[in-house]
Amino acid sequence: MGTILYGGASDPIHIEDRALAHLKVVIATKLRRNESFTLSWRHPEDEAAGRSTIWLHPSIPLRFTFDEPETPQLNVKWIEELMQSANSTGGISLVDEVLENPDA
Repeated sequence: MGTILYGGASDPIHIEDRALAHLKVVIATKLRRNESFTLSWRHPEDEAAGRSTIWLHPSIPLRFTFDEPETPQLNVKWIEELMQSANSTGGISLVDEVLENPDA
């Protein structure tokens, strides 16, 4: 389980490593363009039920921490879906990964 440490918040945001690797690409792209946006996710099963949203801004410190030492192979389609949501008025909504051909 990876984490996002954002600004001065003392509570890390826990996101599964594979999802976090994909989010990192999208978030870094948006922040590199000096764009602000929101990120929304459902709480993991081991936390209290619910969902959260944060406002991401290029001037606020951000750190990604991964449990796995190796970067997973990235799914371009998932990155495109996350980027599309990042460019919407609702901001990034962390959706489940959709595999191109799940029967393969």
